[in-house]
Amino acid sequence: MGLIRLIVLGFIGLSVLYFLISIYSRSIRREKLEKAWDAKDANLQKEGDMGTRDAYIEDGLAEYESGFRKKLIVLVYVIPPLFVAVILYLTNAQ
Repeated sequence: MGLIRLIVLGFIGLSVLYFLISIYSRSIRREKLEKAWDAKDANLQKEGDMGTRDAYIEDGLAEYESGFRKKLIVLVYVIPPLFVAVILYLTNAQ
């Protein structure tokens, strides 16, 4: 019964961690896109042209969503259980 409780609570904890890391990573990517837009040549931008800026940011975020970096966050579900399994194995093997 203790093992089932550990698995369920571990999954819930890892899910919360996954969502927090996803939100943080997406916000960092958005900031980078905003800074990249602001760093562009001022001659190419029109004042008040927020539609183009928003489209640029949304396109960048869509590219991020399908990218490899977003998929790496799934390792949150793999690495901690693997680490716990190795510790349990090493503890019980001796």
